[in-house]
Amino acid sequence: MFSSRLSAFAPARFRAGRSLAALAVAVTLLSACASGPTADPTADWSPNRLHAEAMAERDRGNFERAITLFERLEGRAAGTILAQQAQLEKAFAHYRAGEQAQAIATLDRFMRLHPASPALDYALYLKGLVNFQDNLGFLGALASVDLSERDQRAARQSFEAFRELVDRFPESRYTPDAQLRLAHIVNSLAQAEVNVARFYLSRGAYVAAINRAQVALTDFQGVPAAEEALFIKYRAYQALGMNDLAADARRVLTLNFPQSAFLGLGQAPERAASWWRFW
Repeated sequence: MFSSRLSAFAPARFRAGRSLAALAVAVTLLSACASGPTADPTADWSPNRLHAEAMAERDRGNFERAITLFERLEGRAAGTILAQQAQLEKAFAHYRAGEQAQAIATLDRFMRLHPASPALDYALYLKGLVNFQDNLGFLGALASVDLSERDQRAARQSFEAFRELVDRFPESRYTPDAQLRLAHIVNSLAQAEVNVARFYLSRGAYVAAINRAQVALTDFQGVPAAEEALFIKYRAYQALGMNDLAADARRVLTLNFPQSAFLGLGQAPERAASWWRFW
């Protein structure tokens, strides 16, 4: 109380001195903040050091820190091969961090900016891999998730990337693995059509069941799902009273799958463990 009164009646010169002192302290604090945490500690790093530090952070699993460093490297080494490498490494770090959308966006930007890059085959492979893993899901391998029962958009995008890689870069070191994954994706897409056909069959929508089963047979030839697709056609034609077409579907099923469990049953056999588990 007394101190507040004293300040109210203090000489103007004294109050002015206090104001100047407070202003000086504020300026000092602002200067300290500017040189503190907000300053870029990598400002004097060379591009090579930035790259080495970013890779070290990535290898330690510090993906967010690695991404930040790769972004700084991309800007600092703009127009060089090292900047291209930073973009690809950033995409990989996003992928490892579970950030599929960011990884795809980074790869699309890379391919748009560098259509003649010698690393274009790797960019396509990584794009296919990101979507492939997105289709599988983080815990898919542990939770017995059937890929054919998931949203197929990621599978189709993965297929397109791998197919472009195989078509454009047949000698690439990434092509053999891409071909294996392509076969896997084709099986998944075909089985997805069969899943829909089976659903229609169970609901008595026989024409719709026939149409979806035919898509699996026409668009994805030579896949395991063809066995059930033929059986669905046989049962649907039979239900519609179209006996000639039913007999023809059964004949093709017998010819292509002579040991099929469908042949001895009036209905689909119990589904075993996920058909795609050939890894």
